[in-house]
Amino acid sequence: MARYMYEIEIKHDGLNKYRVIKGSDRHVVRQKAIYQEQQWNEMWEKKQEAERKKSIREAAAKEKEEKKALALQLTEDANEELEELDKILNFTLGVNDAIDWEKLKDNKEYSEPKPIQKEKIIIPQKPNEEDEKYQPKLGIFDSLFKSKKEKKILDLKDVYKTDIENWEKEVAEINNENEKSNTEYEESLNKWLDKEREYKKEQEEKNIAIDNQKHNYEKGMPTALVDYCDMVLSNSVYPDYFPQEFDIDYNPNTKLLIVDYSLPSPEDLPSIKEVKYIQSRDELKESYLSQSAFNKMYDNLLYQITLRSLHELFEADVFNHIESIVFNGWVESIDKASGKEVNSCILSIQVSKEEFLEINLLQVDPKLCFKNLKGVGSSRLNSLTPIAPIIKIDRDDPRFVSSYDVSGSLDESENLAAMDWQDFEHLIRELFEKEFNQSGGEVKITRASRDGGVDAIAFDPDPIRGGKIVIQAKRYTNVVGVSAVRDLYGTVMNEGATKGILVSTADYGPDAYNFAKDKPITLLNGNNLLHLLQNHGHKARIDIKEARGIIKDREKQG
Repeated sequence: MARYMYEIEIKHDGLNKYRVIKGSDRHVVRQKAIYQEQQWNEMWEKKQEAERKKSIREAAAKEKEEKKALALQLTEDANEELEELDKILNFTLGVNDAIDWEKLKDNKEYSEPKPIQKEKIIIPQKPNEEDEKYQPKLGIFDSLFKSKKEKKILDLKDVYKTDIENWEKEVAEINNENEKSNTEYEESLNKWLDKEREYKKEQEEKNIAIDNQKHNYEKGMPTALVDYCDMVLSNSVYPDYFPQEFDIDYNPNTKLLIVDYSLPSPEDLPSIKEVKYIQSRDELKESYLSQSAFNKMYDNLLYQITLRSLHELFEADVFNHIESIVFNGWVESIDKASGKEVNSCILSIQVSKEEFLEINLLQVDPKLCFKNLKGVGSSRLNSLTPIAPIIKIDRDDPRFVSSYDVSGSLDESENLAAMDWQDFEHLIRELFEKEFNQSGGEVKITRASRDGGVDAIAFDPDPIRGGKIVIQAKRYTNVVGVSAVRDLYGTVMNEGATKGILVSTADYGPDAYNFAKDKPITLLNGNNLLHLLQNHGHKARIDIKEARGIIKDREKQG
């Protein structure tokens, strides 16, 4: 099965968007993140521009006639928004959904300006003793009085000597200044060249990674195919209030792609159909779609999104790696009975590529097409009635083994730091099983290997915030170093998990906390473990010093 190895968290505060970009190659993941950020920025700019225009219109609507015009404009905007939702499917039919690999590449020139060398300071001309300046102006008296003549000559020689000395000094200063300027230029140029080389090297690495990813996709490697399909769905342009979150898995043996897709909830969608200006009350009054009309629009939209996503994935599958797709549509909403947030699968469909490509999507009724393809869902999707997905993402793992309970025998005399390591792993599994069972999750323990790998795996059913969680249990009597945390992070990447949890009876060093702070890793020390046990009605203790002695005696006996 496909596994993610790298991930980047990105968010956009303005749009209140958050997404974890996953993939098997860090460069491809980074480029996908950059592309997604660009899309969000474009959405944000459009939204700000729309809000700016709206505020301008509202500010201008001081007079009644202007407010009438504003009402007409707002009605037009509302109708355009509703029409956009009605044409969600048709929007993609004129677009080639195959990924243009060249667009993913970074071909921009290095943007930092190249240093410019200052012009050299020109050395002034050397004084020439033959110049008129240094020739004595002799008169009649100079001829009569020899001493006076000689004094003039000597004075001018002194002037020449002084000028030469000043010239030599100035030349030395200019040479120093030119040499300094040249040295500074060479240093800045070398730094610039180093940065340019580094930029081009990284750029080349990114582009090679894109080429490798393309090659891997063409070969049908599962991780590359999942990355590719992720890009296809990410490229699909929807209104900014759509969640557009999804999880993808691929079975290369059956060529089956499974997509868990987050659909918009009814609360996300616009429902204004008209804005009128009530002159007598000097106010704008909004009128809304009837409940039946809104429900019909909502159901139709979800069927369109489903067919559109299937179309995009099949059309983009230019190498025919996908024979069929299971699309599970999930909606996050508020349960009106309990007031709690729930996430439910409300539609599911499995369709083969051959069958789907025979359909003329320009002419179909989305609901009838979905039903004709044997899609599963309530007759009224707006009721958000949960259904069982046709196929779930496979969680089978041959490493999983039968577990046994440990917590029942715990009491305040039990020193967790001295517990048998295998019992400790089962205790952690049991403890987290109680935690995740509250939200419908499950926890499985792997075969005992003492290899520092995966001790247990939790599955959180929430398709957006949940996923696969790697758990490692460390019955340590020494401070846990950064290497253990780094190993866990590598395991999370290799397992394609969304998060890693490291549980230890000891504490963690500063390096361990620093390494984990910006990664999907949670570190639980001995105090955290005891607190978690207490929350589930169990008591125990941790005595590191005592445990060291017990373990030492145990090793001597063994």
